[in-house]
Amino acid sequence: MVLNDMNDLVAYAREQKVSDIHMNVGAPTMFRIHGSLVPCDLALSDEHVTYLIYSMFDEEKKRLFEAGEDLDFALAAPDGSRARVNVLRSKGHIGAVLRLLNTSIPSLEELHLPEVLLDIANQPRGLILVTGPTGSGKSTTLAAMINHVNMTKPVHILTIEDPIEYVYPQGVAAIRQREVGVDVKDFNTALKSALREDPDVILVGEMRDYETISLAVTAAETGHLVMGTLHTTSAPMTIDRIIDACPPHAQAQVRTQVAATLKGVITQCLVPLKGGNGRVAATEILVGTDAAMNLVRTAKCHQLNSIMQMGKAQGMHTLNADLARLYKEGKIDQEKALEYCTDKAECTKMMNEYL
Repeated sequence: MVLNDMNDLVAYAREQKVSDIHMNVGAPTMFRIHGSLVPCDLALSDEHVTYLIYSMFDEEKKRLFEAGEDLDFALAAPDGSRARVNVLRSKGHIGAVLRLLNTSIPSLEELHLPEVLLDIANQPRGLILVTGPTGSGKSTTLAAMINHVNMTKPVHILTIEDPIEYVYPQGVAAIRQREVGVDVKDFNTALKSALREDPDVILVGEMRDYETISLAVTAAETGHLVMGTLHTTSAPMTIDRIIDACPPHAQAQVRTQVAATLKGVITQCLVPLKGGNGRVAATEILVGTDAAMNLVRTAKCHQLNSIMQMGKAQGMHTLNADLARLYKEGKIDQEKALEYCTDKAECTKMMNEYL
């Protein structure tokens, strides 16, 4: 097979149901399929790997990389599909990791996500957080929620991303997508400008530091719907992470703001299906009810698990409960449920209750 540029390799990888491509001079090229790395079945020499990686560069990217910088950008194929790219050096050799994004934005129904996510996405204002480890599908879930708003509400949506991952089709909303490093200097600059750009919905690609968190929470407090992501593995940990990212003198104020604005936390991980043919999202859902937000306000986030366990009527559940459900439905093995759960004893008890 002749690979003229990286788009050819990406197209081949998509045919093989690959989610990530790992390339490095001096090492075999690897594909991630259903969560596991396997050797690429194409014979790629070190020279060809170098050529393919450099085929993604324009002059500015080439200059930055050769000046010693790592690169993060999106690669758009001729058919409109996109990949998120990181180019790096390892032991002095060039390498790249590509995350292949869906060619179109799936709906929440197609992702088999809980219906309560539609209710959360339909909120007119407030803060919504989608969290999980790297590679857990956060970007896809957020894109599905944003696109639901895009297709159903005549509002102004402003996204701030690094890099832009999904390009939204024209819906009934007006939508602007800003890429950090291309359209705007950084998240903070974009958020400060956003409040003067009459947005109804703001997507913050990642809430990385105090200033970004503070600006996002303030935007939610002033009547906007703000969606963002964090790399946390539970709803209580998400709220604690936001508070802990703030300096001590600001923590009480941010805690009060979060308690007043939080509409929902969606935490997810992707669990291999029984039989190994794909993965399914297991979720933890916290809805911003009065009872839940009172615990946030009084710094009792450790008690939020009880709220989620009792909040089934509001669409809430813990990750352990959702893993037990997936096990009951025969979608995942018990071994995988225990691998991804947050409390093995609790998850085992929940699975045994179903038997």
